[in-house]
Amino acid sequence: MSSEQDGTEFVDDDFQPGQPAAPANPWAAPAGSAPTREQVDTRVVEAQQKLAELKRQQEDLERERASLEETRRRQMEFHNGRKELLQNLTRGAGLLEEAEFASRRDAELMARTMVEFKDALAKLQAINEENWTQENFNIELTRALTTIENARMEWNSARLKLPVLAGESAPVASPSAAPAASGMPSFARLGFWQLCRIGLGFTWPLLLVALLALAIFTAILLRHH
Repeated sequence: MSSEQDGTEFVDDDFQPGQPAAPANPWAAPAGSAPTREQVDTRVVEAQQKLAELKRQQEDLERERASLEETRRRQMEFHNGRKELLQNLTRGAGLLEEAEFASRRDAELMARTMVEFKDALAKLQAINEENWTQENFNIELTRALTTIENARMEWNSARLKLPVLAGESAPVASPSAAPAASGMPSFARLGFWQLCRIGLGFTWPLLLVALLALAIFTAILLRHH
């Protein structure tokens, strides 16, 4: 037997100096041997546990995604709803303000018209033919006709300004339509005879005064002759 030893004999590669030891694999079976039943059962259990953990994580992610989608939907509903209501409320406030102004203006016009109607009515009711005499007949008749024509002019003017007096409903003011500056009636839609009546209503008192002056002047001339 030789006293010299081979350098490769009784050398464990896993414990060579300067090299870290390789980690042991608990699932690895010894080289050349099949895995035992216990090892297979252990690996099956561990795989099932990993699958269960992955499934739980998937369910958590699904719930988180659903929660984020609901939050996004509510945020969109908030932004869209606020934008819509800001536009609608701003427009509605402007429309109501214009309608309130128009209603207040119509109410003031109606109040003034009622006062004028009552004044004209009082003047008409104050006419008393029984107090007329032969001397003041022409003068009283002229005054009465003037009162009647003034009342008629007041009535016609009010009918043109207030459709309710003609049995029509008041039109709704359009937001884009500019309000009438002076409230004067439009004569373009009136017929010929209506225009003649309005013109006669304006000129009739003047004609009566002229005729009365002519009659008085004629009477004075006849007295001198």
